[in-house]
Amino acid sequence: MVTEKNVPTLYEWAGGMPVFEKLMNAFYRKVLLDEFLEPVFKHMSPEHQLHVAHFIAEVFGGPKMYSSAEGTHFKMIQKHLGKHLTEQHRKKWVQLLVETADEINLPDDPEFRSAFAAYIEWGTRIAVINSQETEIDMKPGEPMPRWGWGEPGGPFQGSS
Repeated sequence: MVTEKNVPTLYEWAGGMPVFEKLMNAFYRKVLLDEFLEPVFKHMSPEHQLHVAHFIAEVFGGPKMYSSAEGTHFKMIQKHLGKHLTEQHRKKWVQLLVETADEINLPDDPEFRSAFAAYIEWGTRIAVINSQETEIDMKPGEPMPRWGWGEPGGPFQGSS
C-alpha cells in the first residue's frame, strides 16, 4: 500500500532528470521540423530545451536546477510576452509533446499521464494568455509552480 509519506514526486516517477532532458531534446527536434511551429522556435538558444527540461522537472518536484541557476518563474513568463501564440500553436505543441512522451516511454499509467497532461494543458494555456501581453503584473520573486498528483486548485486567477 502506498502512503502519503512514500508517494514519489512526478519527477521521481518519471525517472529523474535524464528522462526530462531526453523528452525535451526529442521534442524540440520535432518542433524544429514542424512547419507550423518552426517559425516560432527557430531563434531559440541551443540551451532552450535543456532549460525547459529543468523547468518542468523542478515543477514536477525535481531539483531546483532551473530556479537556482537558469532563471525564475518570472523570467520564464517574460519569455512568452509579445509572442502572440495562438490556440493552434498551443494544440500543436501539446500534440507533439504527448507523441514524444509516448515515443520515449514516459510512464503511461493513468495517474501519471493525467497529472502530466494537466500540467501541460495548464502551462500552455498560461503561455498563450501571457503571449498576448507586453507586460504582466507579477512580482519577480514569485515562486515556481509546483505540480503533484492531485487537482491544481480553484478557478484561474491570472498569470501564476
